[in-house]
Amino acid sequence: MTTADTALAELLTSRIRDVQDYPKPGVLFKDIAPLLADAAAFAALTRALAERARELGATKVVGLEARGFVLAAPAAFAAGLGFVPIRKEGKLPGEVFRRSYELEYGSATLEVQCDAFAPGERVLVVDDVLATGGTVGASLDLVREAGAELAGVVVLMELGFLGGRERLAPHLGGAPLETLVMV
Repeated sequence: MTTADTALAELLTSRIRDVQDYPKPGVLFKDIAPLLADAAAFAALTRALAERARELGATKVVGLEARGFVLAAPAAFAAGLGFVPIRKEGKLPGEVFRRSYELEYGSATLEVQCDAFAPGERVLVVDDVLATGGTVGASLDLVREAGAELAGVVVLMELGFLGGRERLAPHLGGAPLETLVMV
C-alpha cells in the first residue's frame, strides 16, 4: 500500500461512523453518510474510483443497488465513462438478465438491462461494502451474461471476517478485487 493509499484509507475511515445495534441487536453498522456529507472525503473517494476505472481500461462503471449507485455514478462521470445500475428485481424496465443468490437470511435477485453493454465492453464494478460476497458475485455473473468483460471490482469497505473475498474468487476470473478500507 502506498502512502497515498494509506492517507486515503485513513481519511475514509475517519468519516465512517459506527452505529451499534443497527439494524438489529448485536450488529455494528458502518454508516457512510458522514463520508458522503464531507465534500473533501467524498471528492477524494470519487477521484480514487475514477482513477482506478481509467487505469483498468474500463468503458463503463457499474454500481450495485443502492449505496453502490452513490459511489459509482460520480466516479463514472469523473472518469468520462457511462454508468450502469444493477438493481433489485422488478426495478428496471425492458428486457433484463437476472441472477438469484443466497443471503444469510434468505435469497435475493438482481437484474441488469440486456442492452446495458456493447459486446466486449470492460466494466468496473463498484459497491460500498463486501460482506459475504453474494451480491457482488451475482453482479459479476450478470456483467458477463450481458456480454461485458470484468475490468475489476472496487469496494469502499471489506468486512474481512465474513469471508466474502474467498467466495468471490470463482466469479472474478482473474480480475482484481480492491478494497479501500478493511474492517
